[in-house]
Amino acid sequence: MSARSKARKRAVDILFEADQRGSEPGAVLEQRRAAGESPTNPYTVTLVEGVSAHRAAIDATISNHAVGWTLPRMPAVDRAVLRLAVFEVNYQPDVPTSVAVDEAVRLVKELSTDDSPSFVNGVLGAVVAAGPPPEVPPVGFEPTNPAV
Repeated sequence: MSARSKARKRAVDILFEADQRGSEPGAVLEQRRAAGESPTNPYTVTLVEGVSAHRAAIDATISNHAVGWTLPRMPAVDRAVLRLAVFEVNYQPDVPTSVAVDEAVRLVKELSTDDSPSFVNGVLGAVVAAGPPPEVPPVGFEPTNPAV
C-alpha cells in the first residue's frame, strides 16, 4: 500500500470519527495530535483540512449527484470516503481523477457494505462528468492576472 493510500485511510478514519461525534474533522485531528497520535503522513492533514474547509461545497456536490440518496441516509463510511474523493477530484489538481476514484472504491470495498463500491463509483462518475464547481478554484490555484 502506498504512502498516499495509507494517508487516505487515516483521513477516512478521522472524517468518520468526526461524523459520528458530530465534531469538526479539524478538531478530531487536533485531539489525536494532542493524544500523541499525529498522522505519519502530511497528506492526511491536507485531506482532513481540505475536506473541512470545503465541506459545504463537497456535501452539495455529493447531494447533487447521489440520485435517490440524501447524505444522512448514506452509510457513514461511504459519506466519509465520498467527501475525501470529491475533495481530491475537485480541489487537488496533482491527483489524477482515476486515482481518486479507484482509491475511494478500494476503501469502501475494505470498509463498507457489499453495495458500496458500485454506489460510490456511480456517484463519483457523475461528479467527474460534471467537472469541478466553477465558482471554487482548486487548492493552490493562483490566477495568472490577479486583481491589484
